[in-house]
Amino acid sequence: MTSTAPLTPEERKTRGQAQREATPRGAMATVSDRPTDYDPVARLMWQGESRQSDLLGLRYSRMLADQLSFYRGNALLMAEDLARGSSTSLEVQICGDAHLSNFNLFSSPERHLVFDVNDFDETARGPFEWDLKRLVASLAVASSFLGHSAAQQERIAFAAAQEYRLSIRRFAGEDRLATWYATLDIDAVVADLGGFFTENAIHKIDHVVGYASGQDTRKAYAKMVVDGKDGPRIVAKPPLLVPLSELHDNSYLSTKDLEKLIAGYAHTLSSDRQELLAQFTPVDAARKVVGVGSIGTECYVVLLFGRDEFDPFFLQVKQAGASVIDTATSRQLKTPAGERVVQGQRLMQATPDVFLGWHTVKKGDSTRHYYVRQLYDNKAAIAISRLDETLLVTYGRICAWTLARAHARGGNGAEIAGYLGKSVVADEAFAAFAMAYRDRTSQDFAALQSAAKEGRITLAT
Repeated sequence: MTSTAPLTPEERKTRGQAQREATPRGAMATVSDRPTDYDPVARLMWQGESRQSDLLGLRYSRMLADQLSFYRGNALLMAEDLARGSSTSLEVQICGDAHLSNFNLFSSPERHLVFDVNDFDETARGPFEWDLKRLVASLAVASSFLGHSAAQQERIAFAAAQEYRLSIRRFAGEDRLATWYATLDIDAVVADLGGFFTENAIHKIDHVVGYASGQDTRKAYAKMVVDGKDGPRIVAKPPLLVPLSELHDNSYLSTKDLEKLIAGYAHTLSSDRQELLAQFTPVDAARKVVGVGSIGTECYVVLLFGRDEFDPFFLQVKQAGASVIDTATSRQLKTPAGERVVQGQRLMQATPDVFLGWHTVKKGDSTRHYYVRQLYDNKAAIAISRLDETLLVTYGRICAWTLARAHARGGNGAEIAGYLGKSVVADEAFAAFAMAYRDRTSQDFAALQSAAKEGRITLAT
């Protein structure tokens, strides 16, 4: 057997360093200019054309709650800004929407509480720095939202960029399997972060986690299910949760459509997971409104029973469309959108949902793509509003470590580490970008506010 000797880690770092000639690290600070006729509101309205029209008012209302909420829904605008700017050719599988609220705590298949990237609707191949820019800018926007000074905002963004650089360098030097299986287990945070945090900061991590609001299946069951004449059924809480039996709109999937979808999706699971899923029976379904960035896309929750009604299980069926990364780069993919999401999540996430899969459905004249996962698996979101500067620095660094691990799983960690280098040049550039994009976010937010006042968009009543 003959084979070409693989490049050493140092040779691959040298390749990454060569990227600086075409894309200097200082260029990471620049936010690209927009065409003179670019209208951010028009772009959001264009995006809304492919979504459920009855939920667009709710989407705009949620985005107008504050600038941090707006940022969560502006992934298309930022992707287009990034595509116009200076980028490296160091492409990996990126999340595509790596803002600070898309990192969450949840249970691994081994029932350990882990921290990881959580939302992959926009995942695609792209320059690694697009994810990092999305993260650091979100930290600056969040810091501004919390009333921090400009100096504090920049320090928080800088700390995250620095953590990413140090972490990707560490992963570049580790064995492939060590990187692949690395997880941020809350109980092992000291070992995983290798002393990057002070003892005081480590105690503060427990404080952050303590504020998490977790939900498991039984808690969800108690909140979402009521006893009806035909047995337990999903409760109506319009517009956030509407049983399909009460949803008089033919544009949504019917109960029969969802039953076929679940049956088809099962074939994308491993044989043992198929066997487990077959032990559950669907009994009810409802349309569900999810996060700010996804409002208007179809999302359903399906209630299933195992042994009996005291053995409940929830699946979430979520529509998948073109990634904003692919839209911004005018890239056409042949892979079904649901499969794209699942592939990206399985590559980037250390402990993906064991029931993660996809399916494509024909509805009238349209072909729709969906991915499926558990609705709750002991997930918990961090309460951003309760973080002071120290805690936001800590949280940002945890997110950055997690993002570096996700990127390194693709095998290009050494090249990224070589590009970023040992100095703080890149860290400073990313922090400067975060501050500049905070300002652009403020401008776009004001534009959406004006559009609401002028009647260009309709808000939920």
